[in-house]
Amino acid sequence: MSTRNQPKNQLRLGVFFQGVNSGTVWKTPEAGSQTDFESFRRLIQTAERGIFSAFFLGEGLRLREHLGQIHDLDVAGRPDAQTLLAALAAVTNRIGLVATQNTTYNDPADLAHRLASLDLISGGRAAWNIVTTDNAWTGANFRRGGYLDHADRYTHAEAFVDTAKRIWDSWGREDIAANGSEKAWFAGDTPEPVEHTGKHYSISYASRLPRSAQIRPVLFQAGDSAEGRDFAARQADVIFSAHGGLEAAKVFRADITARTLKAGRPASAVKIMPGSEFILAATESEAAEKHRWVREQQIGPQQALAYLEQFWGESLAGLDPEGPLPDFDPKISESDVTRGSGFQGAKAVELTRAWRETAKDRGLNILEFVRGKSGRVGGSFVGSYARVADTLEQYAESGAVDGFNITPWLIPSGLDDIVNHLVPELQERGIYPTDYAGDTLRENLGLGDPTDAAPAASNENNTRYEVAV
Repeated sequence: MSTRNQPKNQLRLGVFFQGVNSGTVWKTPEAGSQTDFESFRRLIQTAERGIFSAFFLGEGLRLREHLGQIHDLDVAGRPDAQTLLAALAAVTNRIGLVATQNTTYNDPADLAHRLASLDLISGGRAAWNIVTTDNAWTGANFRRGGYLDHADRYTHAEAFVDTAKRIWDSWGREDIAANGSEKAWFAGDTPEPVEHTGKHYSISYASRLPRSAQIRPVLFQAGDSAEGRDFAARQADVIFSAHGGLEAAKVFRADITARTLKAGRPASAVKIMPGSEFILAATESEAAEKHRWVREQQIGPQQALAYLEQFWGESLAGLDPEGPLPDFDPKISESDVTRGSGFQGAKAVELTRAWRETAKDRGLNILEFVRGKSGRVGGSFVGSYARVADTLEQYAESGAVDGFNITPWLIPSGLDDIVNHLVPELQERGIYPTDYAGDTLRENLGLGDPTDAAPAASNENNTRYEVAV
């Protein structure tokens, strides 16, 4: 082990397997299936070999559309998250299992039970990435199109999460009979029903499951609005952040720390793991060439035009992908939700005028411009194993992040370079664990007992009321 001065903080890594995305390279012979169990098995076992803390599944509730038609250029579709993670629990031992699940289109008692089931059968490794959705386009899949006002999405989500937490906490630590000599299955008092009366649902539910080894599932959250940050400060254990650049990460950390303290929680209660892309090689020149190849594979001429069409709102098929950006304004003023959050609500006219100026100033054609926008802004690490390890050492020393959630650009071998070459470099510097801290996800993320926090106020009947703002 190196004799360098070891920084105070160690980084943790997670892997983010997207369900709907444009970043996964699928045309090359090296690409595997996006739906076969073998792809998931190989990826998660590689991650566990590299002592990754968590395996994170994204969610896509509806196939994306493009100019009114199903979008068919990018990867879309993935087996149900909890079904898949339950299968993966059987072929892994320590790595966490994170399911993205929507508060708008689930019911709290049902989802709490399914997540508790995953937590139990995995030995305390389950986590829930909490997401909210309010648009009618997505809701049309669930006979609930547009029922939730945008302003209410976090009010509703908070009531949902609070209800789930109370369901998980309704059993004590030793509520099951220790052996067959006990008089009853419930060693203690039977679980008290959890009640909630709200605008969108009301329940009275007695939990059917005891606590797991980690007490209850770990909570992830990725919303970046002011409301989303406040929600995370009150409820989350981990934030899947979009702020991967070092300076941006420092600002984000300071903001979340302030919000967490204001919420009455310890400053370090919420871990931060930005979404990141790693393109690595033995030398700088090899890494640069690999980076060029990856971008070419991710964004071809069709993808480049389709990307711009989302903002212009009309077909640009007549344009040369190696020519300049369109010299006319978009047909639409704001982009819609049909191709995902990256296109939602953008002020198209203002944005595309700025793009034209940028492309002109930098001498970029359509293909070059769109390729430059792919990847994670500020969260792409490109270089040799040693140089990227040096960069990550700065992150560890700064305390700006607790780790990174890595999006592989190739399935299932996209973590091989990281695990085989980068992880040993990080371990040599003392900024990455050499083994798992324990058997549960909470232990391996450095999280404490979730029941140590002061419980939210409730009325004497243990009934919660959801009030729309």
